[in-house]
Amino acid sequence: MSLKLLFIYFLLGGISVSAITYFGSQGKSQVAAFVAFLPSTSLITLGTIYLSSGTQQAVAYAKGMLVLLPPWVLYVIAVIYLLPRIGLPLTIVISLAVYLVFAFLTMKLV
Repeated sequence: MSLKLLFIYFLLGGISVSAITYFGSQGKSQVAAFVAFLPSTSLITLGTIYLSSGTQQAVAYAKGMLVLLPPWVLYVIAVIYLLPRIGLPLTIVISLAVYLVFAFLTMKLV
């Protein structure tokens, strides 16, 4: 991967995070969630995997996203439940741990 492409990916990611943060901090949580869920990151990643490695690896990446969807849903549920009860720092740690544990278990089972 070239340094130029890495820089472009970095800029695109920064723009995406900035837009999501802006809308979220303005009380527009649905717009922030919409921007966050735009498949732009996965489309860019899918395209770069396809261009560098071909169809087979791109399909494997897409399947991997589906396999890891249930652990991600558990992560979101943990955030929704824990954030009002224990605050952001502990919520991040626990929710991320939930995701990682279930993601690793899922990957081992699949």
